[in-house]
Amino acid sequence: MSTRYETIDAGDGRSFQGYVSEPARPNGHAVILLQEIFGVTRHVRGVADRFAEDGYLAVAPDLFWRMAPGVELSHSKEDIDKAMGFLKRYTDDEGLADIRATARHLRRRAGFAGKVAVAGLCLGGKLAYLAATLPEVDAAVAFYGVGIETRLDVAAEVRCPLLMHFGAQDAYVSESARAAIALSLAAARPEIHVYSEAGHGFYTRGAAADIDTARQRTNGFLQHALGG
Repeated sequence: MSTRYETIDAGDGRSFQGYVSEPARPNGHAVILLQEIFGVTRHVRGVADRFAEDGYLAVAPDLFWRMAPGVELSHSKEDIDKAMGFLKRYTDDEGLADIRATARHLRRRAGFAGKVAVAGLCLGGKLAYLAATLPEVDAAVAFYGVGIETRLDVAAEVRCPLLMHFGAQDAYVSESARAAIALSLAAARPEIHVYSEAGHGFYTRGAAADIDTARQRTNGFLQHALGG
């Protein structure tokens, strides 16, 4: 596995950075990994590296490039306040534009002929769900997406396989929100898993058993959805 940063053309004369984790044994497909509200932190880079270990070319675009390029925040009170400020300013449309730009970047790579999945954490989880409506995306994985229940207006537009992971103890995604999501997406038949002891952020900072189970489920889902 090798890692680096690449410049991604935003399509409007501007560009942004993406953390790239290249697999030692590629399976031919790629995963766009969408960050939490804290930026492309070491936790997010670690998840990208997991995807690369599992054979996927992984790219984690800097979603906050318009406001604070390269920002990496901690979980201190001050940094949480900054992160929430970024979240309030960031729009779904910006997120979808960044996903499209990253997908174009991947498909322009010499020799790349595979499929492109999107996976996201927290803010990125909501964006991964929204990305399932895009023609550029072949599969989507949402880890504890915050605010999905506020965008069920596009549930009928989901056009690709969708996997969703939630923690039952997540203070930001309530049981009622999970129920509304499952009901609204019934026609799309997403694969939904709820982890009984897990809270928010469990895929980067939770119990090893939950991380391992979610990773295995994600790999099985992507293998079926993308092929190979």
